[in-house]
Amino acid sequence: MTKTSAILGSIAFFLIAPGILAGALPWLISKWEFAAPMAGLEASRGVGAVLIALGLISLIDSFRRFAMEGLGTPAPILPTQRLIVSGFYRHVRNPMYVGVIAVVLGQSILFGNAALLAYAAIIWLGFHIFVMAYEEPTLKRVYSSEYDVYCQNVPRWLPRLSGFTPA
Repeated sequence: MTKTSAILGSIAFFLIAPGILAGALPWLISKWEFAAPMAGLEASRGVGAVLIALGLISLIDSFRRFAMEGLGTPAPILPTQRLIVSGFYRHVRNPMYVGVIAVVLGQSILFGNAALLAYAAIIWLGFHIFVMAYEEPTLKRVYSSEYDVYCQNVPRWLPRLSGFTPA
């Protein structure tokens, strides 16, 4: 895959997957209308905005790395040519999924919408099942011992503070 096709494919997949899961569906659920703040704390809205920003940064950076470093896309039908272990991938194995969850959780807190909180839990469960049933076995088969070392050093969901640096 060329760098140009990897970039275009990643942009298309970004609009489809995170665009729907973290954009269109949360909008359908909440219409992005403000309700009473979570726990009655107006300051919680700032936490929501920060989560949205951090989630978007993680998503954009991860998609960029797939195209620029891996010469592929996050779409399973157009995978990267090598294992990506830089950027946010040094801290957590699934920064795209964590980013989507952060954006949705952030919207839930920002808008004071409990339905979005439930939706975030549902999509996390879907991500977890997909990671366990398909993604991790596939990456282990493709990248073998390199992926084993990565898994031993980088957590699946909760980021480690110090980044892993492969040997």
